[in-house]
Amino acid sequence: MYQRTLAKRVSITGIGIHSGKKVTLVLHPAEANTGIRFRRTDLENVPSIRASVKTVGATENNTTLGDGENSVHTVEHLLSVLYGLGIDNVLCEIDGPEVPIMDGSGASFVYILKETGITNLGASKKFFLVLKPVRVQVGDKWAEIRPDSSLNIESTIVFSHPVIQSQKINFRFSCEDFITNISRARTFGLLKDVDKLKRRGLAKGGSLDNCIVLDDFKVLNPEGLRFEDEFIRHKVLDVIGDISLLGHDIAGKIITYKSGHNLHNLLCKKLLDTPDAYEIVSASSLEQETLETLRLPPGLIPSFG
Repeated sequence: MYQRTLAKRVSITGIGIHSGKKVTLVLHPAEANTGIRFRRTDLENVPSIRASVKTVGATENNTTLGDGENSVHTVEHLLSVLYGLGIDNVLCEIDGPEVPIMDGSGASFVYILKETGITNLGASKKFFLVLKPVRVQVGDKWAEIRPDSSLNIESTIVFSHPVIQSQKINFRFSCEDFITNISRARTFGLLKDVDKLKRRGLAKGGSLDNCIVLDDFKVLNPEGLRFEDEFIRHKVLDVIGDISLLGHDIAGKIITYKSGHNLHNLLCKKLLDTPDAYEIVSASSLEQETLETLRLPPGLIPSFG
């Protein structure tokens, strides 16, 4: 129930999946109420960027924080792991434009951060309680968040590819289940889209080492899939990373259909623009709060862990 940070500094080096550039990411412990911040060390005299719904820039093919030169791309997997491990406060210094993709999942970040160690701070966590449904829709794609006693995600993806087709998952968050069942799920792409992405300046660092690649009929990675439904599990990894930009642990059910980073960000923005749809409470006050005060439907008593 206390805010957490890293026990010590740790350095991570890898390739950006879209930029193709080698980058070094240094994660530093941070004080309570700092939040997650990114600082570009390759640029002079630029401010750090707080990981927040309000600082999100581009959301096509990845989630970017900041705008223009002072921006950091593909932050979603790292943010998802920080949320999954309950880490609230970190300064992320990076000497390039994009967080390293590692193996295309969050597994490497989980391993590194657990080895580094996590420590409690002397300040209570705050929880983001959803009080009424909020929904956004673009065409046939939509995302919704509803009241719930903890973070619960129900996601559906639909692809015409014979390996993927339609996949659906229900995932009620716990740290252990996140590590085991979600963090290891890799990003994926279709071979036929690679040239188009590269013409747009994307996927320059993509390979079979950091992405599931499919031709018209099958998975090309020699090792195959880590889970039969790895594709939808990776969607949940992305949802957690994007929704973590609300800044607090979340009590709410998120339902997505064919969604992506843009819809996730639109959902968060609409939620914040609907003041009676949420309440932020301190962990230290949860035992004293009543259902009437929280205005939650009967039976929805906040639980976290």
